[in-house]
Parts: sequence; structure tokens; C-alpha cells
Amino acid sequence: MSTHPSTQSTAPELTVIGPDTRIKGEMFFEKSARILGQFEGKIIAQGEVQIGNGAECNAAVEAQRIVVDGKVNGPIAAHDRLTLTENAEVQGDITAGTLVVAEGASFVGNCNVGPRAQEILKNSPNATTTKPALATEPKGSIGPSPELTPPWAQKTTGNVA
Repeated sequence: MSTHPSTQSTAPELTVIGPDTRIKGEMFFEKSARILGQFEGKIIAQGEVQIGNGAECNAAVEAQRIVVDGKVNGPIAAHDRLTLTENAEVQGDITAGTLVVAEGASFVGNCNVGPRAQEILKNSPNATTTKPALATEPKGSIGPSPELTPPWAQKTTGNVA
């Protein structure tokens, strides 16, 4: 039985959280991760985080690169690139060096993208390493908190003009 060390050393390390898994807490990855199940809490990775189609994350997510193909409710900080696929549903604030949004993606929240966003991430390395600032929690002293409920989900008060 022979192994091919060159093949093993070039393969990226990826941790997979399966579709039948529910986790609550904090996850830290030295490499990359693919979430296919349900997660609540905080995710930090030095590599890439992939939120797969059908996955649901009520979490603060921070990584070099993030690909969302499922649902995320919470702040996202991508030091390099954030990709929202056509299946992505994101409710929470985004900070990313580069943002790629496919037609059909859904996003509700505030967005900081580009060189200024990279400065923000560099100057506050603990942006999501403290208690997650989920969409239901106050966001700090940036200004008045925006309404994060999509128009089709808002209740009417009965006074229709």
C-alpha cells in the first residue's frame, strides 16, 4: 500500500459539519469549514467558511473568505472575499474586502466593502471574537438602528393611506 505525499500535502484541509447536525456554541477553524447543518453562535476560520445550500446559521461568521449558499442571520466579516450565491439569504451586517452577489441572493443589513472595510477589519481583529452581535441585538453607537425586517414581512398597523 503506497501513499502519495504530494497529493496529501496539496489537498486543502476542510472540516464538514453535516446536514443532520445541530450545533450551538463557538467554532474555531485553523483551516476551512463547510457548514451543511444548523449552527447557532460564532464561527471563526483562518481559511474559508462555506455555508451550504440548506444550512441555517444564526451566527457571527468571520473568515478570510466566506461563501454563503444557505441562510445566515448575524454579522459577517470576510477579510478577503464574501460571495453570496443565488440561494443566499443573509440578514445582518456585512464587512468584506470584496463582495460578490449573484442574482437572486437576498441581503438585509448594512454593508462595508472595499479598502475602507479592510481597514476596519485590520483595526478591530476582535470584531466577531467577542459576543456575537446577532441581528436581534443592539449594534453599538454607529447611529440609529435600521429596520431589518423585509417589507413583505412587516405587520401593518391598520392605517392604510
